[in-house]
Amino acid sequence: MLWVEKYKPKSLKDVEGQDQAVNELRRFVEGYRKGKALLIHGKTGVGKTCTVYALAKDLNLEVIELNASDFRDKESINTIIGQSSKQKSLFNRKKLILLDEVDSLSGQQDRGGIQALTSIIAESEFPMVLIADDIYERKVVPLRKSCKIVEFATLDPSAVFNILKRVCHSESIKYDESVLKDLSRRAGGDARAVINDLQIICATKKVLESLEELGEREKKESILNSLKLIFKSRNPENVLGAFDKTDLDLDECLLWLDENLPREYEGEDLCQAYDKISRADVFQGRIRRWQHWRFLVYVSDLLTAGVALSKKEKNNNVIPYKPTSRILKIWKAKMMNAKKLSIAEKIAENTHVSTRRALNSTLPYLRPVFRHKKGGDIIDELKLNDEEVEWLMR
Repeated sequence: MLWVEKYKPKSLKDVEGQDQAVNELRRFVEGYRKGKALLIHGKTGVGKTCTVYALAKDLNLEVIELNASDFRDKESINTIIGQSSKQKSLFNRKKLILLDEVDSLSGQQDRGGIQALTSIIAESEFPMVLIADDIYERKVVPLRKSCKIVEFATLDPSAVFNILKRVCHSESIKYDESVLKDLSRRAGGDARAVINDLQIICATKKVLESLEELGEREKKESILNSLKLIFKSRNPENVLGAFDKTDLDLDECLLWLDENLPREYEGEDLCQAYDKISRADVFQGRIRRWQHWRFLVYVSDLLTAGVALSKKEKNNNVIPYKPTSRILKIWKAKMMNAKKLSIAEKIAENTHVSTRRALNSTLPYLRPVFRHKKGGDIIDELKLNDEEVEWLMR
């Protein structure tokens, strides 16, 4: 299970570093009057969505979450969001309507979407909370007149440190406090991304001793966040360039997509997505063969927007993404070849032949000798280490 889901706030008292925003959110929902919505904005990973859910749990409200990127025209907005704003809860509980990613609601194809939403806000029987990363986006500006605006500030490193410390204690992770503080500073206020980083670092051992495998947060972005962005969105503007800030090349990104696609997509959506990946692989082959580097833009677009638009609708389940098993197999193969090459180089040095000749003509005859445990003199002559001897005896 992803730690960002496991340790998201269960109550408002668990929310770190957003006291003012939390108070304004609570006052709005508890004293809701028809005619206004609450528009929350702030950087990614500062706790906008999880705070709304924590409030709903505290107040025993049913959350109806909708994603604005799923509605591409005025009719669907009126039908889906409009009905949700008027129908009573199935279990007779009070409702809270959460509309995420409003900055992706309407583009050039639909100029009536924002106006339709404004009308729904004016008549909604239930409090509506809208979430956007950037309220200064041109598409969002008309909404601001119908909303009370609340900013979720970029998290202070001390707040991020408190979050990480709780996770470490819950997961029994031994940590160097100075390293944990350094990780908190590098987060750039993005709690979600830094929790993913912590999970990656401590995936194999429950110890946090250094951050060598992590780059600067502003320069790099977790591959897990990039995958989530592609798999959970259908807006090409949002996903184009999703891999640009990662520290992986596009070949590795392709393998991550290949490994995790079956966990997110199924049926025709899966076929369409793999078609985009196969086309990207064709362009990669042309780049390697002809050095036509301008094809990289096609590879990037196919792996991001192409895969994102292959689905009819997003999978709302929380999917734990995994590293590609192919990379692991390639790594193991390289390790095996590295031992073989190392032995061949030692043979070549002692017999005065090329490494290639030693690899093809001499090495195959050594393995039967070692399997019969008769290679003692050879070990001394070639100065073979234990791993190389073990490889020869297999």
